[in-house]
Amino acid sequence: MYRTNTCGELRLTDKGKKVILAGWVQKSRKLGAMTFIDLRDRYGITQLVVKADAEKELSELAESLGREFVIQVKGEVLERESKNPKIPTGEIEIGVESINILNKSVTPPFTIEENSDGGEDLRAKYRYLDLRRPPLQRALALRHRLAQEIRSYLDAQGFMEIETPYLIKSTPEGARDFVVPSRMNPGQFYALPQSPQTFKQLLMVAGYDRYFQIVRCFRDEDLRADRQPEFTQIDCEMSFVEQEDVLNTFEGMMRQMFKNAIGVEIAERIPRMSWYDAMDFYGSDKPDIRFDMKLHEITSLVQGHGFSVFDSSEYVGGIAVKGCADYTRKQLDELTEWVKRPQVGAKGLIYIKCNADGSYKSSIDKFYSPEELAQVAGSVGAESGDLVLILCGAKRKTQTQLGVLRIEMGNRLGLRNPHEFAPLWVVDFPLLEWSEEDQRFYAMHHPFTAPKPEHEQWFYSDKKEDLERVCANAYDFVLNGTELGGGSIRIHNADMQRRMFDVLGISKEDAEYKFGFIINAFKFGAPPHGGLAFGFDRVCALFGGQESIRDYIAFPKNNQGRDVMIDSPSLIDQSQMDELCLQSTAENK
Repeated sequence: MYRTNTCGELRLTDKGKKVILAGWVQKSRKLGAMTFIDLRDRYGITQLVVKADAEKELSELAESLGREFVIQVKGEVLERESKNPKIPTGEIEIGVESINILNKSVTPPFTIEENSDGGEDLRAKYRYLDLRRPPLQRALALRHRLAQEIRSYLDAQGFMEIETPYLIKSTPEGARDFVVPSRMNPGQFYALPQSPQTFKQLLMVAGYDRYFQIVRCFRDEDLRADRQPEFTQIDCEMSFVEQEDVLNTFEGMMRQMFKNAIGVEIAERIPRMSWYDAMDFYGSDKPDIRFDMKLHEITSLVQGHGFSVFDSSEYVGGIAVKGCADYTRKQLDELTEWVKRPQVGAKGLIYIKCNADGSYKSSIDKFYSPEELAQVAGSVGAESGDLVLILCGAKRKTQTQLGVLRIEMGNRLGLRNPHEFAPLWVVDFPLLEWSEEDQRFYAMHHPFTAPKPEHEQWFYSDKKEDLERVCANAYDFVLNGTELGGGSIRIHNADMQRRMFDVLGISKEDAEYKFGFIINAFKFGAPPHGGLAFGFDRVCALFGGQESIRDYIAFPKNNQGRDVMIDSPSLIDQSQMDELCLQSTAENK
């Protein structure tokens, strides 16, 4: 055998044992006539020592070892004289008796250590080397543990893991599909699934009342830190359930994952918040409730004082930033420029300083008396020493801008501890979104989401204002300001599904072409059903205290959707193009 133990396994209780280790040379150092080698595998690091009285051949072999050489060593477990409390194996070392070089290595392009000197692009090119580093090993180990907890919990709850197809029909109603040409059907294409949505509903029609899958999904969309063109969902569906049944089931799963994977206890009942409250108080449908700093509407307080910017606005809102009344003019000017950035989109920023001496200083104090400023400050919860930040404009747009500003101030003040967890269910979303540009409704979630039963009267109305009042029987799971998952109670009635398509402006012919199979299935006794899907990559990143999902995916793409390690996507041979009946216009473009 190549090894009897791993490099993270041996302890002082193993003193005197003869062992065989195998791994990579992290580093070596010569101190006098002795050579010390740090040997690494994914389990840890063990120090090796080639003593001064070792045979010349062994000493020379030890001195020849370079970084990332793969070696096998035999020796005895010894107690270290100079112990290292920073690593689990720090009380022992291996007195080397023989070394076998299994494979040599050229000098790696960056250091393979906790903190590497390699840039992101370089490490992406040599991803297989980056994956040797402890932070990524911990990340993928956490991903593995979470996957095991998910399967363990759902199996105990009676769920069956069932695979659904990757080559399906293109039904673009959201992000772009990735399409795959069919050689056997020239000129026709498969699509890669954005989610297994219709298939899991068909499984409910088929009687498999509790389904789940940890499944790959694909979306051809612009990328950022928390998006990848291929990603993994924890996809689940249940029959004969109402919203509360689904929420309770997956609260239990989250509690088990938190407790067993990272040793964190969360509340027995995760709080619920309506979408409308989330927007009114946090300016976001995925609020971070780890800190307060709520939004407050002050429109009626500030209008009618001659300040035209406020008087002409639909909405004026503010937040109280604790302990920041000492912000300088330079800091306030910088913050004003920050909210004007395209990512935020505000036209300007108004402030009120609540000074420690009881006075008030504001960028609009020529329009408001000290007493009026004090009233405004008090209405947003500001006290002595606090800073009030105010934005105005169209209601939902301004609330969103204030929500972004709130998160920024939370970051600046260190209020968003990545190792503190505040889960939340957001419920009662609007079912539909009206597009002024297209003059039509879009589904806020997807076209298979059912309206809340008490809102069906409005759902069947032809009035735009009635349809805008309809709430979806939908829910999102939010953690620390990130949407980790979402789902809904589904439409299970063919007539209601046709009505949804009609509201969304999907013609009968188009609906039949794209979704005829599921409409027909609903005619054969489809049970009431609902479910949700969690973004598994995001779950892993947040449980690991990180914002980016890339370290939790073994081989991720970059921001241009490229795998720079294998140089993909790439051109294919003309013979393949001909076989697939394809022509490229890329050169002309």
